[in-house]
Amino acid sequence: MWKYIRQYLFFAVIAGLFMIGEVMMDIIQPGIMSRIVDDGVLGVNNGGAPNLRLIWMLGLQMIGLVLLGGLCGSLNNVFVHISSQNIGNEIRKDCFCRIMDFSFPQLDRFGTGSLVTRVTNDITQVQTFVSLFVRGMIRTSLLTFGSMYFMFRLNLKFGLIVLCAFPFLVGVIVWCLWKANPLFSSLQAQLDSINAIMQEDVSGIRIIKACVREAYEKRRFGKANDELIKTQLKTLVIFAFMNPLTNALMYVVVTVILLAGSFEAGKGSTTPGIIMAAITYTTQLLNGILMLVMLFQNISRGVTSWKRVKEVLNSRPELMDGSFDGVTKVQGEIEFRDVSFSYPGSSQRVLSNINLTIHKGETVAIMGTTGCGKTTLASLIPRFYDADTGTVLVDGIDVRKYQQKALREKIAVAMQKSELFSMTVGENIAWGMPGAESTALKSVASIAQADSFISSMEEGYGTAVAERGMSLSGGQKQRISIARAVLKPAEIFIFDDSTSALDLKTEADLYQALKKSHPDSTKIIIAQRIASVRTADRIVVLENGSISACGTHEELLKSCRTYQDICHSQIGEEAECA
Repeated sequence: MWKYIRQYLFFAVIAGLFMIGEVMMDIIQPGIMSRIVDDGVLGVNNGGAPNLRLIWMLGLQMIGLVLLGGLCGSLNNVFVHISSQNIGNEIRKDCFCRIMDFSFPQLDRFGTGSLVTRVTNDITQVQTFVSLFVRGMIRTSLLTFGSMYFMFRLNLKFGLIVLCAFPFLVGVIVWCLWKANPLFSSLQAQLDSINAIMQEDVSGIRIIKACVREAYEKRRFGKANDELIKTQLKTLVIFAFMNPLTNALMYVVVTVILLAGSFEAGKGSTTPGIIMAAITYTTQLLNGILMLVMLFQNISRGVTSWKRVKEVLNSRPELMDGSFDGVTKVQGEIEFRDVSFSYPGSSQRVLSNINLTIHKGETVAIMGTTGCGKTTLASLIPRFYDADTGTVLVDGIDVRKYQQKALREKIAVAMQKSELFSMTVGENIAWGMPGAESTALKSVASIAQADSFISSMEEGYGTAVAERGMSLSGGQKQRISIARAVLKPAEIFIFDDSTSALDLKTEADLYQALKKSHPDSTKIIIAQRIASVRTADRIVVLENGSISACGTHEELLKSCRTYQDICHSQIGEEAECA
């Protein structure tokens, strides 16, 4: 954490100095009060005659010290917040940047809910930890040991009484923290679960309502929340017992001091003012210890949260950048050489011994049954994953040798699940190319068959899109996503079942316009419908992770049994296959 603290160490040091000033004002005052009682009110050193002038003088001095202490406390708060908030800000930005560099398997391992908790709640706990450490540790340490020091200066016996109780107080605190500390990790893990359920249910609210599963999801969320509250209550119960125990011990100390003070006063070896000051110091000591309890509680929770945040910060991207900047003569050629792949944590191969060359400007379709590896195969090209064995080449260069930015600038991807953001339609289309001219947006929207419905909207390309595109139909979202991909000056286009929500005529018009506007670009089309792929230069048929056939529509109708089955299953829709 020092990496972040040192950037704002100056503010933390200034905050610490002001805290020292505030505590010193608090520690000095019981001694002044002792003089007011003994010399001003009782006249112990003046033959029993009160000294009103001394009372006024010392009273004004106390008021001045209180005001000065309040000023120090306020300035301490200002500088503590400057340091802790900025430290939290730097950590949060670094965490988010690290998450943006994660590979897909890393994101899967952490989970969305857990990452949300770490970037929000955990970093807030770290901020609280920093501010309490700077403010609380100085205050409690000075207040505790300062009160003990002045207690010994007042009266040795009073100091020894407090010192005897100190081990018991520390024992209670240590025991409670030992019992509570393991619960903090459970609390954060349960927050992960709640955030994960929230994220899943909000994004999937339509299917929940369609399946009438609201009651089930309410119970699932309620169960996760009950577990969180149960753990939280265990923690609170531990500290609920600790505070009365420490209070009881300290009041026993006060009682013993009063008893000892009465004997001392009877013998004339102490005064009422000294007894009063001793009780005030004991109260300050009690407050210091109670603050120490709360401080250790928050520090323990902060340390637990820091460990979770550190897991994100210390995670290194699994897909390391190559050094190649992407400048080549051939543009858009793809080759798979003996490529095999299985997802992390699984021993089952999704792709086996794939050998395939896709030439520049060629349109290649990939078909096959669900789960045969179509999307996985396409995901290896922009290097969302790395092949286990074999090599994927783009323009004759292994994708692992590319700088990831340079590789992905060559490739535009449109997926079946259209990801739209809470911004205007035009801004969503220009997401990959910020600052694109309105004429360019209109042009690519026309290619994607989206211009007509966008222009019919009240605000056209300036129409705001609801979160995740909820204000648009599935086909509209897909066409906006395709327009976004087409706007990118890419050499390779990957359409991963991105026209599944379009009717056949709209889809045919889209591919015809794309072929006309980008004749030299390589196009990979993953689809389930024969009509989507029949005009492709070649169609690759995948079966159980291997290429079972490759050819034109007419060739596969004659030679590939799997393609024939797919075609005949769509015969009602695709009469031309017969």
